[in-house]
Amino acid sequence: MMMRALRAVTIGGVIASAVLVVSAEEKRAPAATDAGSGVSRTNGGKTWTAPRTPDGQPDLQGYWNSETYTPFERPVELKEKAFYTAEEAAAVEQRRLQQFTSQAADDIHYDNAIWQAERRAKGLSSLRTSIVIDPPDGRIPPLTPAAQKRQADQAAARRANAPHAFDSVQNRPLAERCIIWPHQGPPMQPVGYNSNLSFVQGPGYVVAIQEMIHDARVIPLDNRPHLASSIREYEGDSRGHWDGDTLVIETTNFTDRTQFRGSTAALKVTERITRTGPDTIVYQATMEDPATWERPWTIEYPMSRTDDPIFEYACHEGNYGMQNILRAQRAAEKAAEGGAK
Repeated sequence: MMMRALRAVTIGGVIASAVLVVSAEEKRAPAATDAGSGVSRTNGGKTWTAPRTPDGQPDLQGYWNSETYTPFERPVELKEKAFYTAEEAAAVEQRRLQQFTSQAADDIHYDNAIWQAERRAKGLSSLRTSIVIDPPDGRIPPLTPAAQKRQADQAAARRANAPHAFDSVQNRPLAERCIIWPHQGPPMQPVGYNSNLSFVQGPGYVVAIQEMIHDARVIPLDNRPHLASSIREYEGDSRGHWDGDTLVIETTNFTDRTQFRGSTAALKVTERITRTGPDTIVYQATMEDPATWERPWTIEYPMSRTDDPIFEYACHEGNYGMQNILRAQRAAEKAAEGGAK
């Protein structure tokens, strides 16, 4: 039964990949931002007008999926090649699918083909060769000298603290503690699984709800100022407005513990979310942090509509491993204390 299931995943993935390559031609580049609300767009050769909510906002509501095999950074050998041909994309998808279904049989916890598979086959979400679209080489800009030193110091501190890494829950990374996931953002990024999210809208607000770490980010649209600089949040402080049919979100007031790819509390993220068709959203985000990168940089990828709902992400429910790790450490400390006496 297991082999039949894996073969089904493989065959279904190859067929779906071929379909994705055909549709990916339409996603080669995002539609231009409209100057006014309700402007018609060309979607797959047909004229399409963005729907509105009862209070007049461009309607982003529904369930969306962002999963993709497109790498975050462009492989260095591709240099300035920003897009695959349809044939190249098909070959990349087939190669990634083979990697997905050929994991070692004894790797139980991370057996991708069994527990990371979604109901639909993953492929390239567009013909882009990377999610990073600026700089032109598709790579994250170099770190500043200060950031390089900061990261080296942090790595040295982690090595020095390695014998005590499991002494306390507070020592563990925020993602492991299911407080914040690096991909949930902002900026929001595709993840290896649970790449589903939804948007809910009401007068003066948009809420982005993500399945991973069951996160809901409330974004006010009423031109209120950002929080005082003394108030810092893991996900920062988001403020949104509409630029035609594009939702623009500016997020500041991050903490040093967020550390998106080495960022500091000075991180600023500007997101642009545009409904480009009945089943497509284009997501774009620009990151700025002069204390970390030599220049701002931008990512972009499409989201596609899905009928799958958002499920609860019960991260540590039933996880006896964490309890046992901590319990063993307390026992070791008690034994050491007894020996010292």
